[in-house]
Amino acid sequence: MDADKKPEWSDPNEPDKCSSVIRRGKEQEGQAASLRKNIRFQKRRSSEPAVEELYTGVLAGDRGLLARAITLVESNAEQHFQKAQNLLQRLLQHSGKSLRIGITGVPGAGKSTFIETFGTYLCDQGYRVAVLAIDPSSSISGGSILGDKTRMELLARNPRAFIRPSPSAGKLGGVHRKTREAMLICEAAGFDVILVETVGVGQSEVIIRDMVDFFLLLVLTGAGDELQGMKKGIMELADALIVHKADGANKQKAEQTRKEYNRILHFLQPATKGWSTKAYTCSSLNGDGIEGIWEVLKSFERNGKETGVFEDRRKGQKREWIYSMITDQLQYSFFHHPEVRLMLPQLENEVMSGEKTVASAVEKLFHAFLSGKE
Repeated sequence: MDADKKPEWSDPNEPDKCSSVIRRGKEQEGQAASLRKNIRFQKRRSSEPAVEELYTGVLAGDRGLLARAITLVESNAEQHFQKAQNLLQRLLQHSGKSLRIGITGVPGAGKSTFIETFGTYLCDQGYRVAVLAIDPSSSISGGSILGDKTRMELLARNPRAFIRPSPSAGKLGGVHRKTREAMLICEAAGFDVILVETVGVGQSEVIIRDMVDFFLLLVLTGAGDELQGMKKGIMELADALIVHKADGANKQKAEQTRKEYNRILHFLQPATKGWSTKAYTCSSLNGDGIEGIWEVLKSFERNGKETGVFEDRRKGQKREWIYSMITDQLQYSFFHHPEVRLMLPQLENEVMSGEKTVASAVEKLFHAFLSGKE
């Protein structure tokens, strides 16, 4: 056996100062046949679980199969659509028992920090919590960071919690287009509370209202005057306002902001019949106000079920779900129509060059689409 050699760049006069050595490689039996040049690396494909395996895994609370079930329903691949629908149909009877809470606010309001503190509190109380965190997608590259599990490090390690980050994928309203389906799957897995964190939204992005039972809006001190707060939009759809980061030197300002928002809310029609929307203060750093917020949520659920408003809202949301699915299916069918796909590039060039108006180009595309359906 050849002695170990020192690298060329080592000092031959002081070999002890260099710990690196060069050794002759050994060829294992059968290795030569497997080492071939110019072979492109191919990712090993994992077999997709069957619907029955996903179904039993979700009901059993298997976190891995739960994540794969959500991935299946979020897939845009044609071959996954029917499989996903079969799974959802079977899980439907096991859903609908959890409390769905939507959490939104401007970027920087501390939504992830609040969810981690609030979710950890609920887990400590014995509840199982699922977090569906929607991450903004780049309008340029289309990519998303999906870093919410990293930001909620404490909650992510809790065995009673499940965090699923998903990209917004260009969907307006701060949600993923399959957020409703993901909630249904988490409910079937036995989670008591579903927290849906939207991307940072403004006054008009309110789709989340049609998905959840309770809509929570996080605000900050000094984020706008009273007239700004009275503008019709996201504020009139909230069931509660949380003045976040009410700690330290900001605590007194937060209390003043809470009073201002309560004066504004007095003039707005409540988002839920029979419920009075109010503002509260909260700190996710020291936990002040967290228990009080949960008491508000339990009171809302109890009152809503007694008056029937809770069930009526869920029925209305299912109706909205139908129209949302119709819109998605029409858009998919239109852009995947063979005639439309053939004509669209040419018509785009004609519109950009000024040869044809936008309205006439669209009319021609729809004529081709509708005539092909006859």
